[in-house]
Amino acid sequence: MANVTTTLFSSKPYSLGNLNFKLPSTTSKHRTITSMVSVPTKVIPSIIVGGDISLGKALKQMGTGQDLVLKTGEPVPVDFPGPILVCTKNDDLDAVLESTPQSRWSDLVFFQDGMLMPWFESKGLSDPNQVLPFFDVSRPGKPPVDGITDVTPEGLTTAFGKWAPAVASRLHAGGLSCKILEKQAFQNRMIERLLWISAFMLTGARVPGGTMGDVASENHLYEVVMLMGEMAQATYEETGLAPEVHFETRLLAYSKAVSHIPAVVEDFKWRNGWFYSISQKAIAQGKEDPMSLHTRFLKEVNII
Repeated sequence: MANVTTTLFSSKPYSLGNLNFKLPSTTSKHRTITSMVSVPTKVIPSIIVGGDISLGKALKQMGTGQDLVLKTGEPVPVDFPGPILVCTKNDDLDAVLESTPQSRWSDLVFFQDGMLMPWFESKGLSDPNQVLPFFDVSRPGKPPVDGITDVTPEGLTTAFGKWAPAVASRLHAGGLSCKILEKQAFQNRMIERLLWISAFMLTGARVPGGTMGDVASENHLYEVVMLMGEMAQATYEETGLAPEVHFETRLLAYSKAVSHIPAVVEDFKWRNGWFYSISQKAIAQGKEDPMSLHTRFLKEVNII
């Protein structure tokens, strides 16, 4: 296979060895629809599930004091109108559904990272409201850090669904960016987010005390780009979804913007575990591992 060269955030060309990218260009499909949707100027009162979590606290602060804040597992009322912002951990999503009347499921807005599509399908959730939060709320007492960079001055945070305008309004009130995308473009950005949280965290976890900034440095640049390349290719072959062109550049820039975040492999079954399941399936069929570097890195950090 021919060598592939990509231009990264540093503007220095890096050869990606024998990785043969066949990802389609989806730029023509990646268009915002904010001009087609009326984004309310006032923040709509919402139910916030997971108000004791950093994200939930941040979203509450962006409100007007009229939100209903619930802990995970507390019953969601039928008669409180507006979106239901779900800020819980992925493993608590089943509990969220159980505590939410089915008539309100279409009002749930999911902020979780990871590959959620199989879970949505298993629960019969069609075109659920989702948000990809490219901002950091991990530092108590400090305002959220938006994912605005020189590469993406418009920010990377993205929303989809009927409640996307309300989410955008709340985030804008908190000084954060947020774009509203159509389904196909949103799913492409979702894959981009999944690659970032999975590839960068895994690469950094191999370094004692590693951070996202460390991964984006020259020392680990080649490793993480190679890793993202094979993961993106495998994702496309598995789902037909692909990140937008130049995604490596955007993610490297974003990682520098949130350089303080520790690189830790978490929510395995929702993130890296989903990629590893693709490798396991291929091996069981007598094929080569499509993500051999990913598998090797998982072994290095004793995940598998």
